[in-house]
Amino acid sequence: MKDLWTVFCGAPGCSDNNGKLCHTDFGSMTDPSSCINHVLIICLDVILLVIFLFNLFSKASLRATNIPARFHGFSRLQLISAIFNGFLGLLYLAFGIWILEDKVMKTHSSLPLHWWLLIMFHGTTWLLVSCTTSLRGKYFSKTLLRLLSILAFIFAGVSCSFSLFAAVLVKRASLKIALDILSSLGAYLLLLCTYKELKQEDVIGNGLYAPLNGISKSNSVSSVTQFAKAGILSKMSFWWLNSLMKKGKKKTLEDEDIPRLREADRAESCYLIFEELLNKQKQVDPTSQPSVLKTIFICHREEIIVSGFFALLKVVTVSAGPLLLNAFIKVAEGNASFRNEGLFLAILLFTSKSLESVAQRQWYFRCRLIGLKVRSLLTAAIYRKQIRLSNAAKLMHSSGDIMNYVTVDAYRIGEFPFWLHQTWTTTVQLCLVLIILFRTVGVATIASLVVIILTVLCNTPLAKLQHKFQTKLMVAQDDRLKAISEALVSMKVLRLYAWEAHFKNVIQILRQVEEKWLSAVQLRRSYNSFLFWSSPVLVSAATFGTCYFLGIPLNATNVFTFVATLRLVQEPVRTIPDVICVVIQAKVSFERIVKFLEASELEMRRERIRSTDHAVLIKSANLSWEESPLRPTLRNINLEVKPGEKIAICGEVGSGKSSLLSAILGEVPSIQGTVQVYGATAYVSQSAWIQTGTIRENILFGSPLDRQRYQQTLEKCSLLKDLEILPYGDLTEIGERGVNLSGGQKQRIQLACALYHDADIYLLDDPFSAVDAHTSTSLFNEYIMGALSGKTILLVTHQVDFLPAFDMVLLMSDGEILRSASYDQLLAWSKEFQNLVNAHKETAGSERVSEAFYSPRSDTCSREIKNEDSGKQPKTSGGDQLIKQEEREVGDTGFKSYVQYLNQNKGYLFFAIAIVSQLAFVAGQILQNSWMAANVENPEVSTLRLISVYLLIGFVSTLFLLSRSLSTVLLGLQSSKSLFSQLLNSLFRAPMSFYDSTPLGRILSRVSSDLSIVDLDVPFYLIFAVASTTNFYSNLTVLGVVTWQVLFVSIPMVYMAILLQRYYFASAKELMRINGTTKSVVANHLAESIVGAVTIRAFKEEERFFVKTFELIDINASPFFHNFAANEWLIQRLETISATVLASSALCMVLLPPGTFSSGFIGMALSYGLSLNITLVSSIQYQCTLGNYIISVERLNQYLHIPSEAPEILKESRPPISWPSRGKVEIQDLQIRYRKDSRLVLRGISCTFEGGHKVGIVGRTASGKSTLISALFRLVEPAGGRIVVDGVDICKIGLHDLRSRFGVIPQDPTLFNGTVRCNLDPLCQHTDQEIWEVLGKCQLHEAVKEKEKGLDSLVVEDGSNWSMGQRQLFCLGRALLRKSKILVLDEATASIDNATDMILQKTIREEFANCTVITVAHRIPTVMDCTMVLAISDGKLVEYDKPMKLMKTEGSLFGKLVKEYWSHYHSAKSH
Repeated sequence: MKDLWTVFCGAPGCSDNNGKLCHTDFGSMTDPSSCINHVLIICLDVILLVIFLFNLFSKASLRATNIPARFHGFSRLQLISAIFNGFLGLLYLAFGIWILEDKVMKTHSSLPLHWWLLIMFHGTTWLLVSCTTSLRGKYFSKTLLRLLSILAFIFAGVSCSFSLFAAVLVKRASLKIALDILSSLGAYLLLLCTYKELKQEDVIGNGLYAPLNGISKSNSVSSVTQFAKAGILSKMSFWWLNSLMKKGKKKTLEDEDIPRLREADRAESCYLIFEELLNKQKQVDPTSQPSVLKTIFICHREEIIVSGFFALLKVVTVSAGPLLLNAFIKVAEGNASFRNEGLFLAILLFTSKSLESVAQRQWYFRCRLIGLKVRSLLTAAIYRKQIRLSNAAKLMHSSGDIMNYVTVDAYRIGEFPFWLHQTWTTTVQLCLVLIILFRTVGVATIASLVVIILTVLCNTPLAKLQHKFQTKLMVAQDDRLKAISEALVSMKVLRLYAWEAHFKNVIQILRQVEEKWLSAVQLRRSYNSFLFWSSPVLVSAATFGTCYFLGIPLNATNVFTFVATLRLVQEPVRTIPDVICVVIQAKVSFERIVKFLEASELEMRRERIRSTDHAVLIKSANLSWEESPLRPTLRNINLEVKPGEKIAICGEVGSGKSSLLSAILGEVPSIQGTVQVYGATAYVSQSAWIQTGTIRENILFGSPLDRQRYQQTLEKCSLLKDLEILPYGDLTEIGERGVNLSGGQKQRIQLACALYHDADIYLLDDPFSAVDAHTSTSLFNEYIMGALSGKTILLVTHQVDFLPAFDMVLLMSDGEILRSASYDQLLAWSKEFQNLVNAHKETAGSERVSEAFYSPRSDTCSREIKNEDSGKQPKTSGGDQLIKQEEREVGDTGFKSYVQYLNQNKGYLFFAIAIVSQLAFVAGQILQNSWMAANVENPEVSTLRLISVYLLIGFVSTLFLLSRSLSTVLLGLQSSKSLFSQLLNSLFRAPMSFYDSTPLGRILSRVSSDLSIVDLDVPFYLIFAVASTTNFYSNLTVLGVVTWQVLFVSIPMVYMAILLQRYYFASAKELMRINGTTKSVVANHLAESIVGAVTIRAFKEEERFFVKTFELIDINASPFFHNFAANEWLIQRLETISATVLASSALCMVLLPPGTFSSGFIGMALSYGLSLNITLVSSIQYQCTLGNYIISVERLNQYLHIPSEAPEILKESRPPISWPSRGKVEIQDLQIRYRKDSRLVLRGISCTFEGGHKVGIVGRTASGKSTLISALFRLVEPAGGRIVVDGVDICKIGLHDLRSRFGVIPQDPTLFNGTVRCNLDPLCQHTDQEIWEVLGKCQLHEAVKEKEKGLDSLVVEDGSNWSMGQRQLFCLGRALLRKSKILVLDEATASIDNATDMILQKTIREEFANCTVITVAHRIPTVMDCTMVLAISDGKLVEYDKPMKLMKTEGSLFGKLVKEYWSHYHSAKSH
C-alpha cells in the first residue's frame, strides 16, 4: 500500500514546520497542490463518472421519445454550456498532457502520477459529463440528471474554493487554479441548462404546447412581455428587452407597442393572493384586524429573499475592492508574490466588478418589480374599499383623500421596496469596511466607528422631526387637493357666481401651509444630505488624527486602502438620507392607507331571489346616515311592496324621499328593524351620473349589445331624435359628468340604462324634473306605464299630475311615512296631501287656462306634437370627438423641460450656486487626495503637517457641500412655488370648453402626483445627477492623469457609453410619458367611480368596475415596468464598460516597470478607479430617474399655457358701480358655438328684455335654453352678435364685473365642503342676521336651526348631507343675499315640491319685484305669470310675446307646450 502511495504521490521529500510529511497530512487537503487534495478530487470525479454511466445505460432514457419534433433542436443555453465546458475539458486534457510530457523530458519518468493523472482524468470526466448532460440531458432520468448536475456544481465549487484559498491567502497562482475557477462557472451553466431542460419538459408534458383550434399558444401570448419566457441568462443580462429597445430606436413608441405584463405581475394576480392571505389571517384571529404589512411581506417573501441574496452578494464583491487595491500597490512596488500576479489580479478585478454589476442590477430590478406589484395591489385594494365605503367613513375620507391615496401614497409605498435592502446592506457594508480598516490602520478604526455612530445618533432626532413634518405635509397636501378637486368639479358654478378669485385664494392659503411643511421636510432632508456626504471627511479626520496620536505609521498602502474603502462606502452612506426619507414617506403613506382600508364598510346585503309575495319589505325600521344619531334620518318605516306594484313617493323638500330609496338599496345603515329586497334592482339617481365614454357605453353599462332591445330602449326613452342631432349618434363621446349634454338628455340616458338592464325593481329618484312636459308625458306613458308595465316601481316625484296612475302613494314628512294609500284615498283622508295637490293646482295656473286647452282633442294634439318634428335631420359629420387623446411630448425634447424648471423664480441663480459648490467640493476632494499621494512617502513632510493640511482641505470642502444643500432646497421651493402659482392661474382662467373636453383625472394627476414629484424629488435629483456625474468624470480624469495609457481604452469606452445612453433614452422617455398618460386614466376611473359608487352598487356592477380597474392598473404598470428594466439594461452595459476601463488601468500599472508611478499616486488612482463603477451607476441612475421625474415638469407645463378666458377686469372699460340699474337686456343676432369646428347651437337670436320684466324661456329639451344663459354670463363667447345690458356691451367689460353683478340659481345646485354660512356667503359680505332672514325666506330656517351648530353646521363634499331640494333652496338663498338687478333661474325649482315652489315663486316676486328675472323652466306653470315668454327651438327664436297672447296665437310653440302640459296632466289622471 505504501509503494502504491509512493507511485502515486512520490517519495516523502517535503515537510512542514511541525515536521509532518506534506503528502500524508490531511490538514493539507485544502492545498490544491497537495497529493491528498488530488486524491479527493479524483474520488469526486469517480462518483460523477459512476452516476453518469448509470444514467447513460439506464432504461429510463427512453422517456424522451414523445417530445415533439420542434423541441429536438438545441437551445442557446445548451450550446453555450456544451461549448464552454467542452473547451474547459479539452484545456484540462491539454494541460495534463503538457505536464506529463514535461515530466518525462526532465526526469525520464512519469512518476509520481498524481499531477498529470488528476488533470487528465478530471478533464476526461468533465468533457464527458458536461457535454453529454448539456446536449443529451433530455434522454436521462429526471432524478439522476438533477443529482448529476447538483453534484457537479458542488464538486466544482469545492475545487474552486480550494484554489481561491491558495491564490488569495497563500499567494500562489497556477494554470490549474485558473481552470478550477472557470470550472465553477461551467458547473453553474450546467445546472442552469439542466433546470431549463426539466422545466421545458414539464411544460411539454402538461400539453401546454398543443395547438388550440389550430392556433398555437405562442401566437396568443405574443403581446406578453419577453420577460415572461426569458431564460436565466437573458434575465441576468436583460437581453429580453432588446426587441423593445430596438423598436423604440426605430420609431416613437405608442401605447400599443408596450407588451403586457406576465401573469404573475398583473394587478389581479397580486391582489387575489393578497386577499387570500388576508382572509386566512382573519380566520386565524377573527377578533383583531389582520396586519396589511405582514400580508404584503408574506405575498412577496420569496422575491424579497432572492433580491436580498443579490444585495448581499453585491456588498461582498464591493468589499473585495480595497483588498485588491492593497495587492496592486504591492505588485506595483515590485513585491509580487508570484509570477504574473498583476495579470491574475486584473482578471480577478474585472470578474469581481462584473459579478458586482450582475448582483446589483438583479437586486434593483427585482426590488422595483416587488414595488410595482405592491403598488398595483394597494391601488386595487383602495379602489375596492371605496366602492364599499360607508357613509360615516366618507366623512373621514373625502374623494380628494382617496385620490391622494392612489396617486401619491401608493406610489410612495411602491418606491419603498427599491430601498428596502439598503436599510441593512449599508450596515453590513459598514461592518465589512470596519474589518478592512482594522486590517489597514489597526485600533485607529475605533475612531472611525465612533464618528459613524455619532453621525447616526445626530440623525435620529432629525429623522423623528422629518417623520412629523412628512405627516403634516401629507395632511396639508390632502386639504389642498380636496379644495382643488372641489373647485375643478364646480368650475361652472364658480364662474356663474364670480367666486373664482375667492376659491383660488383659499387654495393658495392651503398651498402656503403645504409649502411651510414642504420647506421643513426639504430642509431636514438637506441637513441629512450634508451630514452624510461630509461624514467621510469626519471619519478621515478622526482616523488619521488617532493614527498620529497612537504613532501608527502612514504609508501609501494603508492610507489609500483606507481612502478606497471610504470612497466605496461613500455612496451607500450618502444614500442614507434618501433611505430615511423614503422609509418615513412610506411609513406615513402606509399608515394613511391602512387607516383607510380599515374604515367601516356598508353591509353587503345578499340579493334575495324573486318572491311572488314581496318585492320590498321593510318592518319597523329606523335608519340613519350618521353612526350614532340623536334622531334617525328615517323613523318607524313600515312598507310592503308587492311584485309589479307602482309606488309613488312624494313630500316636501327634505322629508326623506331619496333616503328611503337609498335605504332600499342598502346605502343607509339600519339601526332597528329589517329591510328586505327580493330581486334585482335598477336605480336612477336624482343628479344624473354619466361616465366618460360613448352614449352607447353609458346605456349598455357592461351588458352585451342586443340590437333589438337596445333600439326599443332608445325609443322608449325618447332618445332617437337627440341621437340624430349628435355628430356620431350613440357613438358620440360624452364629456366627464355629461358636460356636452343637457340635463334632460343625461336623465334619459340614465333611464335608458336602467331599462336596458331589465331588473325586477326600479327605483327612480325624480327623473322627470329635468325634462320638459312633452318629454315627461312621453316618458311616463312609454317608459313607466309601457316598458315597465310588469315591473315593481318606486318613483320619487314632485309632479302630482302622475300620482293618480300609481297603485299606492307614500306621503313623507320629516323622515316618516305619514300616509300610504291610493291617490283618491289620500286625497279624501289626508289634509297634508290635499295641500300638496292644491299647491300644484295653484302653480299650474287658472282654471281658465286649463279649460281653454283641455278638450277631448288633447290626445290627438299630443300625438300631433309628437310627430311634428319627426323629419330626420341630416347627421352632422362635423369635427372630432369632444374628449381628446391626452397630450404628451414626443421624442427627445433635449433640455427643454430642464430650462422650463430652472426658468422659475431665480432658479438659474440657485442652480449655479449649487453647481459651483459641487465643483468646488469635488476639486477639494481631489486636492486633498493629491496632497496625500504626493507627500505620504515624503520624509520632509511631517505626519502632523500631512494630516493637518489633508483635514483642512476636507473641512473647507464640506462648507461648499453645505452651500450646495441649502441652494438645492431654495431652488426646489422657489420653482415649486412659481410652477404651482402659474398652474393655478392657468386652470382658473381656462375657458369652460377646456373643462368640457378634459377629464378631471388628467388634471388631478398633475396637481397630485406630478406636483408631488416636482415638490419633493426634482430639485434633489437634479443636483444629485449633476453631483454624481461630476464625481464620475473626476474619477475618470484622475485615472487618466495618473495612467495616461488607459485613455486609449477609456475614450472609446466613454464614447460607447454616450451612444448607449442615447439609444436608451429613445425608448425610456416615451415609456415614462406613456406611464404619465396611463396614470391619468387610472385617476379618472377612480374619480368617476367615487361619484357613481351608489349607481355601481345598485346595478351590482362592482366586479365589472373592479376588473376594469385591474386592466387600467396593468396598462399603467407595463410602461413603468419596461422603463425601470431599461434603466437596469443600460446600467449593466455601462458597468461592463467601466469595469473594462478599470481593469485596463490596473493592468497598465502593474505591467509597466516598477517605479514608473509612485505608490502614492497608484493608490490614489486605484482608489478613484474602484469607485468608478459606483459613481457611474449612481450618475446614470440619477440621470435616468431625473429624466423620468422631469416628465412631471413637462406634464405641468402642458397646462401652464391653456388659452385663457377674457380678462376678469378691464380697467379702461369698467361699468358704473350702480350697473345694471334698470336691468334691460338686448340680444342682437346672437350666435353661439361651443367649439370652432362644431355647429351653431344658437342661430341668430334677437330680442329685448325690458328692465323689471319677468321673462320665461321655454323650449324642448336641448333646444338651447341653458346655452342662452351661458352666453349671458359669457361662459361661452359669442361667435356672432352681441348682448347689451343697460347700454353696456357685455363683451367689452371684464368677466368679474359682469358675473358679480348678476344673480343666478343654476341648473345643478352645488354646495361646497364647509359650513352653511360659507356656502351662502363665502366672501363674508353679510351679517348673521341677514343670513337668517334669507334662510327664513327660502324655507330653510327650521332645517338649519335644528342642527346643533346653526350657521356653522357642516356641509360635506357635494352637499350630500342635504337633500337635492334643500341644495336648490341654498342657491336661492345666495341670490337673495346678492340682490342683483338681473336674476337668472335655470331650472331652479326642478327638484322641489309644488308647495315649496309656490312659496318660492311668491318670494321671488316680492324680493325681485323691480328686477329683471329670466327664468328657464320645464314646468309651464313657473312661467305663466311672466311678463314675456321667449320660445326657442333648435337654437332659433321661434316667438317672443306675452304668455296669454302666445296661447291664443294659432300654431304657437308656447301654446303647444301648454297644451302638452295639460294633456300630460289629464292623461296622468286618467291612468
